[in-house]
Amino acid sequence: RLTRVTLDELATMPQQKLSLPVSAHPKVRAMADALVSHPEDRSTFKVWAKRLALSERSLARLMLRETGLTFGRWRQQLHLIIALRELASGVSVQNVAANLGYESVNAFITMFRKTMGSTPAHYFAGRRTADP
Repeated sequence: RLTRVTLDELATMPQQKLSLPVSAHPKVRAMADALVSHPEDRSTFKVWAKRLALSERSLARLMLRETGLTFGRWRQQLHLIIALRELASGVSVQNVAANLGYESVNAFITMFRKTMGSTPAHYFAGRRTADP
């Protein structure tokens, strides 16, 4: 129940036009539930296909059809949404990176900057100065 509520909340968060499409398909939903519950899981696409008893090609097509995103992009969206929520609540960048399974803080910051256009510190500094 908690996983479904979290997925529903994440899917509707209005952060930087980020959304996390969800699916009713049982295999995609099982993977999504697992990744929401354990965002630090860095299992490869190949591993997920094996866990779900699908070929990589079948899972890729299913994921794209059900969510409109590739597996990598979907997981990145999940990580960004979780990161934004945690950073906004005061969790350190180091802890967010570790919670999401990044091998280094620099890897997390690089992903954040490529996607959001700035580092986490600059992103939130800009938000604070924009607030009245």
